Amino acid sequence: MKNVFTSYNDLVALGFPKEQARRIIRVAKTTLVSRGVEFYNGKRVGLVPTSVVSEILDASLNKEER
Repeated sequence: MKNVFTSYNDLVALGFPKEQARRIIRVAKTTLVSRGVEFYNGKRVGLVPTSVVSEILDASLNKEER
């Protein structure tokens, strides 16, 4: 099953350092807001689409696609 959303905890579980995982989520939210998805402009939103995180990292996060 593909994960549609990625959280900070998912990135830490993949081996990213805590601060880097936070930064990735922050950049993903900024990217989504710049694309016109104002929902991600809130502080408390911690889930972002996996596709955006994959774009940022230029890698697939789904186990089936690796």
